[in-house]
Amino acid sequence: MDLAIAEAEAAGARGEVPIGAVIVLNGKVISRAGNETRALHDVTAHAEILAIRRASQVLAQERLTEVDLYVTLEPCTMCAGAISFARIKRLYIGAEDEKGGGVLNGARFFELSPCHLIPEVYSGFQAENCAKFLRDFFKAQR
Repeated sequence: MDLAIAEAEAAGARGEVPIGAVIVLNGKVISRAGNETRALHDVTAHAEILAIRRASQVLAQERLTEVDLYVTLEPCTMCAGAISFARIKRLYIGAEDEKGGGVLNGARFFELSPCHLIPEVYSGFQAENCAKFLRDFFKAQR
């Protein structure tokens, strides 16, 4: 989670919403990303989506059945769908997102019929630290 937090910090420094994601295979980091929606002018350029894309390129496959995804904030519904479709094995979440989350809150995508695979989900990893970046970022925006 420390690497995901570093990605979130870097995203915030670039003016992006500070969310970071890291994908690990057999204890080795294979991809990492922070939000890039503003830089890429792409609403789908969430940290999770970018990390999934990069991991798929590294492994030369669209199925990521043995990887772990660490993300600083609970994924939105779009990202939860991508996590399911990529068949990610385990999802580690920093802070929950009561407003925009799609895993533990909101739509709870993994409980819906279109969900292809439900990863093991673990939440609360450095939750306060992960949430602090977001609070500070949005406080500065006001």
